[in-house]
Amino acid sequence: MTKLEFPLQDEYIELYKLIKVLDLVDSGGEAKQIVAHGYVIRNGEKEERKRAKIRKGDVLEIGEDVTIEIV
Repeated sequence: MTKLEFPLQDEYIELYKLIKVLDLVDSGGEAKQIVAHGYVIRNGEKEERKRAKIRKGDVLEIGEDVTIEIV
């Protein structure tokens, strides 16, 4: 499993943009599909909102391979 930390510079970042910024996908459209198909767990609960506001302290799991801590 890959563990990443993302230093948030603003108040929040939209979920699909975070996935794209971290180069986990090739395009924003692909990031939206990952979210829409239920592959994202946010703080222990499934997150299916593409534009969910991700804030400091959130922990995301993308599939079974990637964990992201927002710092």
